[in-house]
Amino acid sequence: MFTYFDRAGRLAAVMAICVASTAAFAASSIDPPQAERVATTTASGVQVYSCEYNAQHQLGWVFKNPQATLYDTSGQAVIRHSAGPSWEADDGSRIVGHVLAQTPSETAASVPQLLLETRSTGASGMLSPVRYVQRVNTVGGVMPALPCSTEHELGDSPYVANYIFYK
Repeated sequence: MFTYFDRAGRLAAVMAICVASTAAFAASSIDPPQAERVATTTASGVQVYSCEYNAQHQLGWVFKNPQATLYDTSGQAVIRHSAGPSWEADDGSRIVGHVLAQTPSETAASVPQLLLETRSTGASGMLSPVRYVQRVNTVGGVMPALPCSTEHELGDSPYVANYIFYK
């Protein structure tokens, strides 16, 4: 089951589910080594895909970038998530990450859960001490079900997840 939320940030129901799920999240290969939790957020957005030719000259969906807003536990939008992958906080601090590990989502037809390592690329602030980002409790976000037919055509897939930031 996936529920769409409006851009005004009405995420209370999904936030309650994701925050509760985070508390129950068991240790796994995507746990950061010797790290301290800085923030837990709930993301609502889309995973963007582009229609591209593969080596056999067949068109298919290829992941392009995420576009999501991350909300703190009070429902306040605090971070924008986009290509890189990158995260930018309202205070101007920004990090870019790369995937270290992944594990399948506990929800069918959902993007995997991830552990990313980060580096600071922006101003000092909320995100500047962050070394690791975990994406957990993913729902949705897999490539569009319908085949693509035009090169560079874009398609997107709604998703929600928790992003946990560690120093």
